[in-house]
Amino acid sequence: MNIQNNIENKLLSHFKPEHLEVINESFMHNVPEGSESHFKVVIVTPEFSGERLINRHRAVNAVLKDELQNDIHALALHTYTESEWQKLFGDFPKSPNCLGGSKQ
Repeated sequence: MNIQNNIENKLLSHFKPEHLEVINESFMHNVPEGSESHFKVVIVTPEFSGERLINRHRAVNAVLKDELQNDIHALALHTYTESEWQKLFGDFPKSPNCLGGSKQ
């Protein structure tokens, strides 16, 4: 399992987010091709309700403690509640309804 998958699985399991993006930004840095050392995380969860930004970041860092100590060089965090996300960006994009595919 790669580092990005580990990050995703740990955050999904711990925070049960309504929205999660884990983006490997290593290619933007002076690292070997295929590296997994620089990540951006966008996470929206009700667990952040009433929490200050520093506490949200501490909570994510605690969940990713092993990765931060051993694998990750840089981690950009964007942490939101659902109402904060909606105020800034609107609703989450919705997937279109299935048109039946091969059943048509």
